[in-house]
Amino acid sequence: MDQPLSEAAASARNELILRLKRVEGQLRGVQRMIETGEDCEPIAQQLAASRKALDKAFFELLACAIEHPEFSPNRREAKDRRIQRMARALARLA
Repeated sequence: MDQPLSEAAASARNELILRLKRVEGQLRGVQRMIETGEDCEPIAQQLAASRKALDKAFFELLACAIEHPEFSPNRREAKDRRIQRMARALARLA
């Protein structure tokens, strides 16, 4: 990105990065559980929790893209058009 992010956009980006790092830690924990031969049920529970956390990160990313034009490939794109584009992405990817 050429221009610096607004304070709100930078904060949203940092929160998303922290969320993804937590998911990464959860998945490493799942890998360790599998490597150490733990029972399948607690592994499945941790996988489900990781999946939910990743889904939440996905939705927060889309919300951030709608709220902050800095994340748009075309920063001058009209807000209504950006919202429509993000809604289509949500429908396509969710």
